[in-house]
Amino acid sequence: MRAPQVRKLEGVLRLIGSIASNRRCRCCWLAALAFLCAAASAAAQTPVPSAPALNAESYLLVDFHSGHEFAAANADDRVEPASITKLMTSYVVFHELRKGNLTLEDEVYVSEKAWKTPGSRMFIEVDTQVSIEALLKGMIIQSGNDASVALAEHVAGSEETFASLMNQYAEQLGMSNTHYMNATGLPDPEHYTTARDVARLSAALIREFPELYSWYSEKEYTYNDITQHNRNNLLWRDPAVDGLKTGHTESAGYCLVTSAKRDQMRLISVVMGADSEKLRADDSQKLLNYGFRFFETHRLYEANTALDQAEVWKGESRSVSLAIGEDLWVTIPRGQYEMLDASMDLPAVLVAPISAGEQLGVLQVRLGDETIHQQPLLALDGVEAGGFWRRLSDSVALWFEDF
Repeated sequence: MRAPQVRKLEGVLRLIGSIASNRRCRCCWLAALAFLCAAASAAAQTPVPSAPALNAESYLLVDFHSGHEFAAANADDRVEPASITKLMTSYVVFHELRKGNLTLEDEVYVSEKAWKTPGSRMFIEVDTQVSIEALLKGMIIQSGNDASVALAEHVAGSEETFASLMNQYAEQLGMSNTHYMNATGLPDPEHYTTARDVARLSAALIREFPELYSWYSEKEYTYNDITQHNRNNLLWRDPAVDGLKTGHTESAGYCLVTSAKRDQMRLISVVMGADSEKLRADDSQKLLNYGFRFFETHRLYEANTALDQAEVWKGESRSVSLAIGEDLWVTIPRGQYEMLDASMDLPAVLVAPISAGEQLGVLQVRLGDETIHQQPLLALDGVEAGGFWRRLSDSVALWFEDF
């Protein structure tokens, strides 16, 4: 396994060696060594400021890949989601598309209930047929409540049944503090979520439906000769921002969940219950700037790729390949990549048979003296038990091994 490089000091060591070889420069060598040690220590301890404090009711900033949490306040408190609800509405419809139960070209009948739904609208007409694609764009870009209800009725027969489906998906995603009563986000005492659950849902949308997620970055959409702009102002302010959704009701305040990507690093910020449209955008931008400015995210190892070999006793094969089941991402303060180190914690003896995918140990990642990540080490391939003589000879050999 090629672990992350720790303190690439070859050039520094060559410099020290050159100075030390000159006996007349012993004092210079000592001074240079002290300076370099002090400089290395200072670099390793580069301070990271505290995250910005916001006035929103709750908020959260996390890294999409590593799950690292940069900033949070009341992230597990129940709040009204308003139109952030439509993230789950689209998530359910996206799954129906993937299953083949719908196509983007399917026509949806617009009921009187959908047509009359109050709040933001895409201005569909009652008793008309509108495509799934048009309704999705009207809901995602224009935040149309009428589109949300039309989609819900088409998928599940009624909005109430669709809400039940939303709750089932929420449970699958581990959104334990979320409950939906409708597809729009209109106020209801039993309609609630949390900043953390919103971040979890947003990550699922990005991860599972990258081809449809791009609609969240579109700045405007025209339907029925009416052009409406996306309410996410950060799409115009920050080119790294490519989603997700705004929300607002009088009781919920101003809400915004945002995702932005710079290089390999993607962040998700959730701001719930801000006092104005401007403040929700400003607060979201503060969080994103903080995360990108002071931290960096790296993929250290890929899933299902051999990292190293471990010795196996009493097996048909003498070794087994070790791997991890998911890509290993870490988020660390900027400039500290050289401080990373990785090691494998394995039993002293591995004995066949070993099944493919069986956990054999733990991969540990440290930043300096701190363990920042642990992940199971799995057998990449299975190893069958060896024949009689292999098992016998290895049994005898193990008596004389010193572990």
